[in-house]
Amino acid sequence: MIRYEHFDRPLELEGGGVLSEVTVAYSTYGELSPARDNVIWVCHALTANSEVAEWWEHTVEAGKFLDPSKYFVVCANFLGSHYGTTGPLSINPATGEKWYGDFPQITVRDMVKCHRMLAERLGIDHVELLIGSSIGGFQCLEWAVECPDFARRAAFIATAVRSTPWITAFNESQRWAIEIDPTFGQRNDEAGIDGMAVARSIALMSYRGGLAYDRTQQDPDHEKLSGFRVCSYQRHQGEKLRRRFNAYSYYRISQAVDSHDLARGRGGDVEKVLAGIRADCLVVAITSDILFPPAGHDVLVRALPRVEYHLIDSDFGHDGFLVEHEQLNDIIQRFMNKPL
Repeated sequence: MIRYEHFDRPLELEGGGVLSEVTVAYSTYGELSPARDNVIWVCHALTANSEVAEWWEHTVEAGKFLDPSKYFVVCANFLGSHYGTTGPLSINPATGEKWYGDFPQITVRDMVKCHRMLAERLGIDHVELLIGSSIGGFQCLEWAVECPDFARRAAFIATAVRSTPWITAFNESQRWAIEIDPTFGQRNDEAGIDGMAVARSIALMSYRGGLAYDRTQQDPDHEKLSGFRVCSYQRHQGEKLRRRFNAYSYYRISQAVDSHDLARGRGGDVEKVLAGIRADCLVVAITSDILFPPAGHDVLVRALPRVEYHLIDSDFGHDGFLVEHEQLNDIIQRFMNKPL
């Protein structure tokens, strides 16, 4: 069940904007122990929501690493998203109308600021595990740097200390697809969604990569001249997002991804920044991930004071963190069972 917490105090954003009030949507699984020492906080990826059991299959189950009989699992929908937390389709208190394209620029640090507000409201001052992949990993890294004593353990999966030009190139092409939708800019919920569907088809190529496409989308019919399976797959994936998301949120959160740089405003030396993280850390990469390749995790492994590294063998690229849940479960459970 999704819950909501409303904060009437202003939220000052890193880019200079201000939100006079903020609502944060979140979901929980399991029961908080009397000592409040069994919390796992999940930071979700780009277009997911707070309902972890819905999008991270076979993880919120008995015997799995998000076992609700053992842990109190919390996931908050991040700022700017489409699933209950304040975003472009929320009401701007100053005008009484929805924000749409007027919603201010946000960063990953702004997202984490909202998470911290929620944790304080819930009376959670520390967690056993802080975990996230992709932009979820960005959030976990920011949180672990900002509040070194908040997480006893932290898991950074298929992520990075900063967005690379390669990541931003994909995002810029997606935003371009949205911009050339003639409806983008209109003040209605459906504006730009055709362009967003195209953007999603671009994104899928970066999430899966060539190995996954060639493994799952090959046509057995060698006589075909058109109507290839992969063509319908690309359109289907775009349509799926078209039915559940909005283009203004997609645009803004893609910009937030681009802005991620753990060393920004912290002296520019990311290794020194990482050295301040006090949690026991787990770093997981995926062999075929072209968006966050294994080599990009080297700085984490090199600079984190207490770190364990694993490489998941998978043909499913960045989406391997969703597909290879059995491998991931084994890795995380061993990590959780090790003494601090």
